[in-house]
Amino acid sequence: MAVIGIMSALHEELSAVLADMPDEQRVVVAGRDFWISHWQGHAVVAALSRIGKVAAATTATVMLERFGVDALVFTGVAGGLGPGVRVGDVVVASGLMQHDMDASPLFPRHEVPLYGRALFQSDAILSMQLTEAAQQVLQAAGQHLGPDTLAQFRLISPQVHQGLIVSGDRFVSTTAESQTLRQALPGALAVEMEGAAVAQVCLDYGVPFAAVRTISDRADDAAHTDFNRFIREVASRYSRAILLQWLTQRPVD
Repeated sequence: MAVIGIMSALHEELSAVLADMPDEQRVVVAGRDFWISHWQGHAVVAALSRIGKVAAATTATVMLERFGVDALVFTGVAGGLGPGVRVGDVVVASGLMQHDMDASPLFPRHEVPLYGRALFQSDAILSMQLTEAAQQVLQAAGQHLGPDTLAQFRLISPQVHQGLIVSGDRFVSTTAESQTLRQALPGALAVEMEGAAVAQVCLDYGVPFAAVRTISDRADDAAHTDFNRFIREVASRYSRAILLQWLTQRPVD
């Protein structure tokens, strides 16, 4: 049976998913918690990567080496960059880049040395499936979040976007930083701190990878102040519902 890996940087991002797994067994490797379970008939390993590219790369490597996952999905929150990407929307990565990678003049800016590329593409089929699942979930967002939560966070007709997500070891939370990123990488839809590193590890191992991010703020001076509450009441519920929808429709290998 194929093993599906699910990663998030924070426990709050993964809490609703873990609550849905009836028989999870906790295993600690490299100081990280991994939960081995079954969900909708699929063998699943869920893990907390911790924050940042190095931590995420370590976790992904353990996922692949120790637990032998056959596909890996990263889920959590991100800051919105692209026009029309609003709080409460979901971005599914078509590709990922490290916005803080700069080995110039030896290599072009953003290019990962010795890889000959800056962009790490996510798996097209996996991303398409998750995009479809996200669209189905957001069409019924009120059922998953409740009308009070929608009103409190002012989530009006949340949308699904597919495109470039950029990662870096810096929490982007000012308008100046956001503008700099948009100028350097005008196609970027969202910014976070882990995805591109995991995409690089998955490329090394030849394992399909996808990333699904809920937009918690616009990565600017008006960034959402109640970050943890947004994760608990919106992002974690989105993650559970999207993954559940995807696994329900995915054939059991």
